Amino acid sequence: MQSKFRLTRSEDFKRVRQIGKSYAHPLVVLVAQASEATVHARVGIAAGKTVGTAVQRNRAKRLLREALRPLLTTLASGWDLVLIARPALATAALADARVALTNVLRRAKILPVDES
Repeated sequence: MQSKFRLTRSEDFKRVRQIGKSYAHPLVVLVAQASEATVHARVGIAAGKTVGTAVQRNRAKRLLREALRPLLTTLASGWDLVLIARPALATAALADARVALTNVLRRAKILPVDES
């Protein structure tokens, strides 16, 4: 993921987690907060120890990044997003991760409905 699309500072993660609105799915949780500071959406990805071992957490984060890659240019601008992996994501397929991610982004009205 290009650096202009990344949410990297811990202060940004904390701000989005505290102020943002969350949307849950069995595989992933999306926390979204509007931000006037950015021209495009910025995304941060997290996987806690409840997901599993380091190998499982890294796999879950890679799945989310790959599921998000084709959607980055279609996301609504001016949003800071945090994607939090859930334990079931560690064993899910890429297609399932894409469906879950598309579902929560549409519910948050960050992804247009006509995109897939």
